[in-house]
Amino acid sequence: MLWQRYVAIGDSTTEGLDDPDGNGGYRGWADRFALAVARAQGGLEYANLAIRGRTTARIRAEQLPAALELAPDLATVVAGMNDVLRPSFDPDRIAEDVGAMQRALVGQGATVLTFTLPDPARVMPLARPLRGRVAAFNAAVRAVTAETGATLLDLGAHPVASDPRLWSDDRLHANSAGHERIAAALAHTAGLPGYDDSWTHPLPVAARRPRHDVVRAELAWTRRHLLPWLARHLRGRSSGDDRVAKRPVPLPVELP
Repeated sequence: MLWQRYVAIGDSTTEGLDDPDGNGGYRGWADRFALAVARAQGGLEYANLAIRGRTTARIRAEQLPAALELAPDLATVVAGMNDVLRPSFDPDRIAEDVGAMQRALVGQGATVLTFTLPDPARVMPLARPLRGRVAAFNAAVRAVTAETGATLLDLGAHPVASDPRLWSDDRLHANSAGHERIAAALAHTAGLPGYDDSWTHPLPVAARRPRHDVVRAELAWTRRHLLPWLARHLRGRSSGDDRVAKRPVPLPVELP
């Protein structure tokens, strides 16, 4: 199938954190997936409306109307982690928002892809209490996607997605290798030539870390990431405040 325009909506993972582009910004799986599509078919227009810190409801209210105006024939709708982290978490309400976005884009004729969230506990041991929330969110997304005509990449069903070596230092975002693997998974899900299920293969067995190294890493992560995140949210601030989309206008993907 030949797609002319791809529009990505979502939060920080779709924006591309933490996959540096070498120019002070972020690349990410959406950029990488757009490049894979462009290579496969000789070209593609691509816009990325995602903004870090956005909840599913805000993505629906703010990004969906803009995405519909751009009339894409390929779209990704990825959201939910910011909802999982909030006290007001409600998987049914989130799934309703995700379903509404999928239906609207599918209704315009777009191929729509989405994916579930990996288990956070292996990446962030302190996130074990969130494991049930992520499971509930994933179940809701699987159910609603089966009804909307969108295509689901069940990332959360594959253990490799939770390998800490594919996650950045903040443990909330994929690193460059993680973004590359997500892009390959989407390319395989979309049926692009040259892609297979090798993205599901586990990484080589990691050497066991000494306990003191683990403790030191947990303390460093708490100081650098957890405490600043808690302080920001206690002030009612978001990492996405005053930010705009990095690629609001569909532009041709540059082929190397």
